[in-house]
Amino acid sequence: QVQLVESGGGSVQAGGSLRLSCAASGRTFSTYTMGWFRQAPGKEREFVATINWSGGTTYYTDSVKARFTISRDNAKNTVYLQMNSLKPEDTAVYYCAARRGATSSAAFEYTHWGQGTQVTVSS
Repeated sequence: QVQLVESGGGSVQAGGSLRLSCAASGRTFSTYTMGWFRQAPGKEREFVATINWSGGTTYYTDSVKARFTISRDNAKNTVYLQMNSLKPEDTAVYYCAARRGATSSAAFEYTHWGQGTQVTVSS
């Protein structure tokens, strides 16, 4: 019921910032919990952040909670990930995902996924 398209990835130096966007097509975007995940070469997919339908509840993995901010604009059918103070260990392909239900860090609980966007942080 929802399709996701990501943008905003790129290459930055350590300490820089990027804002990722995930645009949704569909009539019921505002009813979905949204999440961001990332996957580095040779590693498992990792939870980054999640936000509920209203934007009133957010959760972050410990390694990013002081630096990243997830937000959504339901009028624009878009979810964002603002990434500040980037580190080389943030280098990964970043994916947005959607589910009906509560905020969750478990990838298997998300039913819709974007294609991913590459983020590279140089030291």
